[in-house]
Amino acid sequence: MDVALVGMRTDPPFAADATARRRRFAEGLAARGHDVTVCCARWWGFDGPTFERNGVVYRAVCDLPAAGTFAARLPAALARVRPDVVHAAASPPGAVASARAAAAAVRAPLVVDWWADHPADRSVAYDRVAGLPATVTAPSRVAATVARAHGVPEERVTLVPESVDYDRVCAAPVDSRADVVYARRLDEHANVESLLLALAELRDRSWRAAVVGDGPARDAAEATAAELRIDDRVAFLGDLAFADLVPVLRGARVFAQTATREPFATELLWALACGCVGVVEYQSDSAAHELVEGLQRGARVTSPQELADEIAAAAAYEHRTVSDAHADHDRSAVLGRLEDCYRDAVERHGLR
Repeated sequence: MDVALVGMRTDPPFAADATARRRRFAEGLAARGHDVTVCCARWWGFDGPTFERNGVVYRAVCDLPAAGTFAARLPAALARVRPDVVHAAASPPGAVASARAAAAAVRAPLVVDWWADHPADRSVAYDRVAGLPATVTAPSRVAATVARAHGVPEERVTLVPESVDYDRVCAAPVDSRADVVYARRLDEHANVESLLLALAELRDRSWRAAVVGDGPARDAAEATAAELRIDDRVAFLGDLAFADLVPVLRGARVFAQTATREPFATELLWALACGCVGVVEYQSDSAAHELVEGLQRGARVTSPQELADEIAAAAAYEHRTVSDAHADHDRSAVLGRLEDCYRDAVERHGLR
């Protein structure tokens, strides 16, 4: 199948979530034998309309991320690719309308991936394009609810979650430097303070914690740890590649998820696959709680005190370095779900 993935943005912090998801989809589909082209703003540092990496062809629609220019030039780029299916990011919304017109011209169905509303986009712009895609993929029920709130018909929404590579988990070594781990970009939604307050409640117990990630909220988090006098037991490790993060997760007992905004808690998924007990502080704009619903080695809490209680209770669980509780989120299974979504969209499009 010829697949065109469309997404303008490559800039952080968006690159850490929606763009990384698109890259994983692209490389995974290419590895399964599909011809994959990503239409995006140029991010490679040399002239040339295309760039190939890991079996994926990246085609420059414009040189810099500019929503108007990207939307205007997208139809010509897709006409060169002539894909069987077009899978576009929901942001920027103007590109969705452009992708819909271009997909119609090449007689391909339009699928839109609704990760999250981007702060640079106007809400009304999402409302205007909500009815255009044949199918909307969403990583979680929380993300799907956002899409439906903009007007996407419920029957058009398909859940395609993020994935974990179990082969990679099982092959990784075990790094036992921390009992409790938090991992995420440290931005205004990180809410690391909830975990630090919980750990301070447990100061009379033996534990070591690690905070993985970097960002504008890191200094404040480190200052909070110092104010609570637990900074000698909390290691701020900065950004870690998954090759370095997975061993730390395999060595830990608990993964704490406290972020206030999370379309899909990818690091939590990896931690659960690594055998961690997952403790999630419920937040209305976070989908993290979906991963621990009905899970024996998981809990949902609503306050730092409850978080502290669950971290303490996790000591009663045996230490594991792998768990198959989320085997349905293995990379191969999720890519199979995405392929089924494409086939259904193509078949329904052919019946029109």
